[in-house]
Amino acid sequence: MILFGSDTSPYVRRIRIYCLRHDITLDYRKLDIFSEQGRAILNQHNPAQKLPFLLADDQAILDSNVIARYLQQKFSLPHLNWAQENLLTIINACNDSLVELLLCQRSQFNTDDDKLFFNLQRGRIAETLRVLDQSCHENVFLNCEYTQISLYCLLDWIRFRSLFDLTPYTALEQFYDQWQPLDEARLTDPRA
Repeated sequence: MILFGSDTSPYVRRIRIYCLRHDITLDYRKLDIFSEQGRAILNQHNPAQKLPFLLADDQAILDSNVIARYLQQKFSLPHLNWAQENLLTIINACNDSLVELLLCQRSQFNTDDDKLFFNLQRGRIAETLRVLDQSCHENVFLNCEYTQISLYCLLDWIRFRSLFDLTPYTALEQFYDQWQPLDEARLTDPRA
């Protein structure tokens, strides 16, 4: 199995951490999707043009959540229930909005402007973080390793990119502090 990704992607990182925690061996290949060669590989295997993707069993598995489900099935690992899938959707919505804003910033747009697109993204980020913080207060994440990993990768990526102030979200900060010193977090740190 070959996992194509980027060290800085929180979606790639969640798969890498998940595999480390379950002793699943992957051939991890970094892919620069902004280079001509990287773009060609991405276009060949993933028409959605997103990372990560996994080549396994003579097929491409696209998207981190689909890859996780594939690994869960292949290695007889626990699958997410509907409540956990909903939490994952909330995590992904927050992450997607942050990615959109980062790409806009890199395209030299002022994402602080009072524009519908930017306002919607900032609103979605604030609301999803509020719900995720509340879920941490209620210990909702304790029974699902994949949602915990996904949440940690989101929070660390927010810090890594300096995208949003997390200090008002005390339960998220406590959750982050519990995950940050783990070996899997250290081994996949995008700052390294």
